[in-house]
Amino acid sequence: MNDSPAPASRRIVAVVSPYNEGRAIAAVVRECQRHADGVVVVDDASSDDTAERAALPGVDVLRHPINLGQGAALQTGIARALALGATHVATLDADGQHDPAEIDRLVKAMDAAGAQVALGSRFLGAAVGIPAHRRAVLRLAVLFTRLTTGLRVTDCHNGFRVFSADAARRLRILQNRMAHASEILEEISRKRLPYVEV
Repeated sequence: MNDSPAPASRRIVAVVSPYNEGRAIAAVVRECQRHADGVVVVDDASSDDTAERAALPGVDVLRHPINLGQGAALQTGIARALALGATHVATLDADGQHDPAEIDRLVKAMDAAGAQVALGSRFLGAAVGIPAHRRAVLRLAVLFTRLTTGLRVTDCHNGFRVFSADAARRLRILQNRMAHASEILEEISRKRLPYVEV
């Protein structure tokens, strides 16, 4: 459960979309359980024991029978989170690179800004461990995103996000593979969803 005080009506559901993350998924799910009110795991047809390791008590595990890609897994997970009564839907990567303890920080930033979306950024603070060539590619991607969407983001391929239920309902992720990260930003721009970066 979320450790911080929150309105009684608030229900934060974390969505994790693993593919062959059997080694990491149980630890990620346990941390999500500590900082969210519900956890949905969408196993994207892993060939390892990801689904079994994710199936901790209280966790809603769904499984795609064929691999459809992270975009499709996120769409499945978001739909399930909304069906479970989520007021906020958090998306995190399944490999442990995102800290579920930061979910509350993103929600608070949304509230403070009157936003419907909070986007995690690796570049607003001190980003460590990102190779120089990858950092250069990410900077070019940010520039392209700014030019094509008008969004003043600093990081365009970060999977750590929180959506209000209303924003989550309005999202339509059609790109099954990794292009979904850009598509989500395009949806935020097209539907004029107020956002904040954290």
